[in-house]
Order: sequence, then structure tokens, then C-alpha cells
Amino acid sequence: MRVLVTGSAGQLGRAVTETLTRVQAAGGSVVFRGVGSAEMDITSESSVAAVLGEFAPDVVINCAAYTAVDDAETDEDSALRVNADGPANLARATAASGSRLIHVSTDYVFDGQGHTPYPADAPTGPNTAYGRTKLAGEEAVRRLDPSAHIVRTAWVYTGWGYVDGGTDFVATMRRLEGERETINVVDDQRGSPTYAPDLAAGLVELAGLAADTGLVLHATNAGEATWWELARAVFEGVGADPDRVRPCSSSEFPRPAPRPAYSVLSGGEWSAFGLTPLRDWRDALHAALSK
Repeated sequence: MRVLVTGSAGQLGRAVTETLTRVQAAGGSVVFRGVGSAEMDITSESSVAAVLGEFAPDVVINCAAYTAVDDAETDEDSALRVNADGPANLARATAASGSRLIHVSTDYVFDGQGHTPYPADAPTGPNTAYGRTKLAGEEAVRRLDPSAHIVRTAWVYTGWGYVDGGTDFVATMRRLEGERETINVVDDQRGSPTYAPDLAAGLVELAGLAADTGLVLHATNAGEATWWELARAVFEGVGADPDRVRPCSSSEFPRPAPRPAYSVLSGGEWSAFGLTPLRDWRDALHAALSK
């Protein structure tokens, strides 16, 4: 299997290429290539066509995205180029070449006002520019390559990104634990913390399965938490007093883009397709903090 990974310099893209490296080292029959924007500009149809023509992948896993949620509120055009035009170019190319496309999307395509986990077929209704551009990307993928798979996820982290300048939530909490006596973290936003290597393993598993038609699936670590609960778990996991993390409301930390109050995604379709469910988020967090 020949796999092309876009956005390979990013958090998820790196995790996917590391997973493929392990598969290869274990004797798996896989050849892969990771590309960043310097090697393939997904917003350019000709650039996409050139790389796919040269590498001839069986599967393309699209991890490239504009993820600056707040910046997108004032620069939606830039977000649209990466999150909608880019996936459209990939889908157009994979449909023409016969490659399978796995496109990664987000919980932000929903309104974030639910109270039970969102199934994959739940009505969408994004409330942010970022969410609108990601939904536009999903729609373009479905239209141009109906055999493509769309995988939505949420609250992705590695936990060790602070070593090389990363800013994911878990890495930030680890840094702040050493810098402040107490911190305030919002307790009125609920989701499913997702460890990037676990999600990457799921995407690679999906790449190895065959499907006649395109699927929309959700992949997150099991369970749910608020940001405050996650922060407390990080402190506890590194041996610090979790009571140093104090709960607060979203109104105390206004942001340009409103955050979903509830963005838990159901993994029912993922399991029904025969894919391995991602482990509980607390177990995944323990693995991240132990790395």
C-alpha cells in the first residue's frame, strides 16, 4: 500500500507518518511519503496533480488544515483556501487517479449546543468561520470524490509539543504547572480529548480497509471531559496537586471565535465499520504523559 500524508509537519500528520514508520519497521507492506506545504501546495490544483502523478498513492490521508480558530474569524478567505479549496483539489485528483482519500475534519462543523454525542449523520451547523470552512471542505470532498472517507475528530493533542514549540492543550498545561501556583480553566465546554497517536493509528487502520462507498466517521478517544477536568487530570498525571486547577466559565475568557459548549462525537459508525475503537481518554493521557 502506497500512502501519501499531507500536512506531515503538523501534529496529526507527524503522528500518522510515525505510525506508518512503525508499520513498515514491523514488516508491513507499506510505502509512504509525507508532504508539507513546501512540497505540495494543496491550494494549487497543479501542485496536487503533480505530486499524486509522481508518487501514485493508493491512499491519501489529508491532515493539512488551517486550524487557527480565532484568526479565521478575521481571515476566513485564507482558511477557506486551505480547508475547502485544498480538499477539493485533493478529491478531484483522487477521483481521477483512483486513489482513496481520507479527509480529516472537525467537531466544529456542529453547532456545539447538543447534549448527547453527535452521530456522523447529525445535522451540521457551524458557528465559527473555521467550522464553516471545514464544512465547505467536507461538502467539496463528497461532491468531487464520493468514495472518499471523512473522519471528524476533536480536542487533538500530543502532550509533548512544548518541547518543540507546540501549543496543544495538554502540553500547555504541563508548562503552566511549572510556572504558576494556580490556573483557571473553563469548565463549561465538554468534549473528547484525543491523543494524536491513537487517532493516527485509527486512520492507518482505515487506510488498510476497503469500502465501496465513502463514509463519514467520528474518531476520538472514548469518554468525555471538560477542559477543567482534563487540566486536573494532567496535573494529577505529572504528580501535581489537581486542586491548583480552578474552574471558571467561558465568559471569563472571551475569544474571537465562540467555542462549542458540547462537542462529544459518537464513535458508533466507526465501530460498526469494524474499526478498532480508540481507548478511553484517561488511558491515552497517561500514555502521553509517560512518553
